[in-house]
Amino acid sequence: MATLTRESEDFLEDLAEELSVPVSRYEQAERSYKSLGEWLHRDASTVREYGPQVYVQGSFRLGTTIRPLTEAENYDIDSVCELKKISKSHLSQKDLKELLGKEIKSYHDAQNMIKPVGEGRRCWVLEYADGAQFHMDIVPALPNAQSVRLFLEQSGHDARWTGTAIAITDNEVPTYPFVTDHWPHSNPKGYSDWFRSRTVVILERRKRKLAERIHASVEEIPDYKVRTPLQAAVMILKRHRDETFRDRPAVKPISVIITTLAAHAYNGEETTGRALVSILNGMDEHIAVVGGRHWIANPTDPLENFADKWEKHPERADAFFEWLARARHDFQQAARASDRIVIAEAVGQGVGKAVAERARQRRQSPVGSPLLKTASVAPAGIGFSFPDKERAPSKPQGFGEP
Repeated sequence: MATLTRESEDFLEDLAEELSVPVSRYEQAERSYKSLGEWLHRDASTVREYGPQVYVQGSFRLGTTIRPLTEAENYDIDSVCELKKISKSHLSQKDLKELLGKEIKSYHDAQNMIKPVGEGRRCWVLEYADGAQFHMDIVPALPNAQSVRLFLEQSGHDARWTGTAIAITDNEVPTYPFVTDHWPHSNPKGYSDWFRSRTVVILERRKRKLAERIHASVEEIPDYKVRTPLQAAVMILKRHRDETFRDRPAVKPISVIITTLAAHAYNGEETTGRALVSILNGMDEHIAVVGGRHWIANPTDPLENFADKWEKHPERADAFFEWLARARHDFQQAARASDRIVIAEAVGQGVGKAVAERARQRRQSPVGSPLLKTASVAPAGIGFSFPDKERAPSKPQGFGEP
């Protein structure tokens, strides 16, 4: 067992800070989707009567966004535009996408945006000016809670998160041009509620402390101004993933898989280092095998498998386990060290030397400081302990064959 030293704990906290997105980016994202929402509610809007609601999804909603690898890369702000007062029985996916597309294009023109509106498989894309360094994907959606809840309950699955389920558009599915009840579905609000539930106690406690320090109410503190150990650990693992697969992007594990497994394996640890220990030790235990296939269930829809591409592309499954083994090795090397230079070198192999060096320099100690000579050991029982034998995922209770 490798001991998690105080110096490695501090370094991981500093690393998360280096990877974090400036608060201004979260505020920028918030201003952008609120501005679009206001446009859709203006008097002349063709969708105003349908109750449009624009909100952010993905890593910006979860608080796990990390800085791009290079300055040339953009932040990808994923958002949803849900028309609350219309249903799938009134229009097709194609109708919805075109209806919203007209308004997004008029918004683009009114804002004097230079780059043309792009169209993705499921969304419209607003490209902001080069200096802004971000673009916003807007997914058209309709409420879908009743359909998803009924389906899950009839299948004997947990339906507690379905109140915010949505139906979305996808121009590659056969039903795209037809009025039908069969739409692709998603639930970004439900997923973020589940993710938040895994760390809500620490989040609320940290928000209270911040509120006291700045003399504000807890309600005035947005979640993105407080980072929990789970969020920090996910950010570090995502950067390690990005560096590991810098030259093999086609097989790199997708963020929702890392985020879901990390949240399952997290056990309420109070620091980033301890959270990382728990997550790396246990995240593969939450990969099931159902009908001979790897299965990583969407917590808000147990019938959706985040690892569904692994069956057709087994190299992606191999890549995940390869990455997990490397992450365990890199962070285990760092965990037992008490010299920040040694820690930075070990972690830098996985997350990148430049960002690791910046993290190292955040707490420069004077030459000869005892901090560089004597390990500050975490309490007994805290450490990296990875199994020597390969774990075999098992089929969880309550899962039916898909």
